[in-house]
Amino acid sequence: MSYKMFSLEKLDLGGFPDNFAPSKGTKVAGEGNAKKRTRTRSLGGENGGESEEITSLYSGLSFDNQKDNTAEERISSSKYQHELQLQQFVDFGGLDNLYFDVVSPPFQSCSEEIRKLFNTKPGNPEFVESCKEKPHATSLEILKNYGSRLRRLNGEKINISHFDVASTGISKKKLSTLAILLLAGENFIHTSNSTAKSELSTLSHPYASSFLGLSEEDTKDVQLVQHLLAAAEKVGEKQFHRAGKLLKECKKPSFDKGNPVQRLVHYFSGALHERIDRETGRSRSQGTGRMLTKYVENALATINSTVLAFQKAVPFSYVSQFAGIQAIIEQVEDARKVHIIDLQVRLGTQYTMLIQALAAGSECPVEHLKITAVATSCREAIEATGRRLVSFAESFSLPLSFSIVMLDDILDLHGNVFELDDEEAVAVYSEYFFMMMIGSPDRLESLMGVIRNLNPRVFVITEVEANHNAPVFVNRFTEALFYYGAFFDAFEDCLKDDEANRMVLESIYFSKGIKNIVSAEGEERTIRHVKINVWREFFARFGMVEVELSMSSMYQANLLLKNFACGNSCTLDVDGKALIVGWKGTPTNSLSAWIFE
Repeated sequence: MSYKMFSLEKLDLGGFPDNFAPSKGTKVAGEGNAKKRTRTRSLGGENGGESEEITSLYSGLSFDNQKDNTAEERISSSKYQHELQLQQFVDFGGLDNLYFDVVSPPFQSCSEEIRKLFNTKPGNPEFVESCKEKPHATSLEILKNYGSRLRRLNGEKINISHFDVASTGISKKKLSTLAILLLAGENFIHTSNSTAKSELSTLSHPYASSFLGLSEEDTKDVQLVQHLLAAAEKVGEKQFHRAGKLLKECKKPSFDKGNPVQRLVHYFSGALHERIDRETGRSRSQGTGRMLTKYVENALATINSTVLAFQKAVPFSYVSQFAGIQAIIEQVEDARKVHIIDLQVRLGTQYTMLIQALAAGSECPVEHLKITAVATSCREAIEATGRRLVSFAESFSLPLSFSIVMLDDILDLHGNVFELDDEEAVAVYSEYFFMMMIGSPDRLESLMGVIRNLNPRVFVITEVEANHNAPVFVNRFTEALFYYGAFFDAFEDCLKDDEANRMVLESIYFSKGIKNIVSAEGEERTIRHVKINVWREFFARFGMVEVELSMSSMYQANLLLKNFACGNSCTLDVDGKALIVGWKGTPTNSLSAWIFE
């Protein structure tokens, strides 16, 4: 049997069939029917009915045989993305820094150092060293390290790449959210050292070369972001009165129903206000970080129209899931029994791909597929996911059992709870799970010890590709601004006809993340994303070795993007052996595969 690559032509992304609700008597932990498999419906055929909820994830996607003329171009490191990777400024170094969380040190001006950094070439060893976070780093340094993007602004003319122009029904002169952030950053850099005029006066006069040819709306948006950056810097300096004045300038034109830049500034300025209230004693929020963690877990594990609309329209999660399942298939291709341990199963849509791929194998049929979900909450939602998957597998006559290991605390996890069979090929799948564990190093270390003892054939991990764990506030703020700016830009392009769900995503889901990263500290700050380079150093401690994702996996992930209306704006790149998924060049998440030595 060979699973070297499963074709999109045959893969039905309609999700669960008409019998979405399991038939009477179906049990989550049932072994399923072990009879010889005869496919009950063709993959993607007429009889592949769709569930009203889950199947809406991928309804309308057509997977005709297509010749992909841009795969090599988009998978390889484009000049745009390559420069960005060279400019990544955060290098935590050792594992200790993964948990490093201190009160930001007193602000120190470093304008001369910033100017020197901006003129340093990426190939210079001094550049690499200067990119490492320093105790006195400011948001200006981070903006300088986005200089590779800003260098596209050449002389008196704006030379924005095609990624920077809003691409769906908007005038070519309308810049994307990312382009606005970059222009504001350049203008902020050029005005930051001005002392001849007042702060607000300086910020209200744009840097001429950057604004030539911009529309009135874009010009106002650039100024708006400038005020936000200046306010964040003053908060970092603990000059709260001056920060408050700047935030008033942000409040005037920003609101939650404006354009993407206005909405982004609205939520970030609100988070800055809350940070000021916390630091001045006007607000004493307690327990909100833990509540946020539970809220996120419940939201991602429960079927709701907003999450489904996001996954259907925005390709980030689906591309990662597709490549991740392909990596598992390639590692278990010779097994008759396959056991997947999922550290935080949610809707389980990735397993519909796995089921179809395994069912399509003919040389060495899989006798049994087992999925074990590890969880500390959301039992009912996970049980519902299990029932759907069992029912879906039955439609392909693939024996599937689904079980849950429910724990009060992840520290209680031990290898003997998985009931492993010596004949099983074990794989571990983790999707956005480790990011919730960074603040609990004891639990993270304990979990890794258990997984190492399982010695799975492959450990597939998807995580956010951003640094939101920096101890210096302004560094964290600026990183978050670009990261969330990419999502707000994506929402504008991909959900332009679904304003109701877009507003829910931004005002409820993403605003909570922004507020936690910007306003909280200590145990209350539970959102602590780190980049793949940090995870590499951590995983190395447990004898983990990163394995390369196959070219078939990368090619198919790229081909998949053609089925999304906004797929051309989603970028794929390779960092070492990991796949980096991004939006118009800004990384959003990473997918990596590992084995134990």
